[in-house]
Amino acid sequence: MSDHWRNSLNPSMIIGSMIIGAVFVLALLGPALTAMSPTEIDLASRLLAPSREHWLGTDQLGRDILSRLLHGARLSLGVVVLVIVLVAPIGIVIGAIAGVMGGAIDALFMRVTDVFLAFPRLILALAMVAALGPGIENAVLAIALTAWPPYARLARAETLVLRNKDHIAAIRVLGGSETRIVFAHVLPLLLPSTLVRATLDMAGIILTAAGLGFLGLGVRPPAPEWGSMIAEGRQFLLDAWWVCTVPGLAILIVSLGFNLLGDGLRDMIDARSR
Repeated sequence: MSDHWRNSLNPSMIIGSMIIGAVFVLALLGPALTAMSPTEIDLASRLLAPSREHWLGTDQLGRDILSRLLHGARLSLGVVVLVIVLVAPIGIVIGAIAGVMGGAIDALFMRVTDVFLAFPRLILALAMVAALGPGIENAVLAIALTAWPPYARLARAETLVLRNKDHIAAIRVLGGSETRIVFAHVLPLLLPSTLVRATLDMAGIILTAAGLGFLGLGVRPPAPEWGSMIAEGRQFLLDAWWVCTVPGLAILIVSLGFNLLGDGLRDMIDARSR
């Protein structure tokens, strides 16, 4: 078995892929897996413990927690995908341009990046959502505005190494423009490290989105969202532990899955680990 194949089968990547794959399948098939409505109120069934009828119990309004968990997975994973689609291209383009151009452009881009990095992500996201108003669109925008700087830093660091390579110098000698160098020759080489960074960053995005939902600044009720489910169930922690424990475990498992998958991808892509 080749070294590349052996590294592709590292345990972290296998376990992480299985967890994330299972979560995505459950999110896609959620409505078909349970006949319970995630928003229908049934006060006669409030705070029921896990049973054959309600596998994960019910919350303080009698809503089935399993149904809310599955529907909430769509929202949480949707936020993650939207944020990554927004921030990864913006971050690596800014970093690549700064690394290739250098000089005043590099200094300007990096100082702007430093300003965003100076604030904790959750605090900055809270400030932006408070200014824009609650809602899933504003939550995605706020998280995206705080998540791009690490990608720019990573792309710039790798570009500073790549711009001194012989093939880049040859392209300049042949008359290639800086724009062509950035988009045709540098950005493709940044994709592997960006993929690893994005996978590891997904766990942080899940936690940030859950934090916004916990504080009431994310998805608006009655839509199910894991962070808001924890907030609603915290007052019943001693009497009905399942109300907030189940969504908390869901966040833990998904975050663990993304971290394991990112570690596995890093080991597979990093040439030093082969």
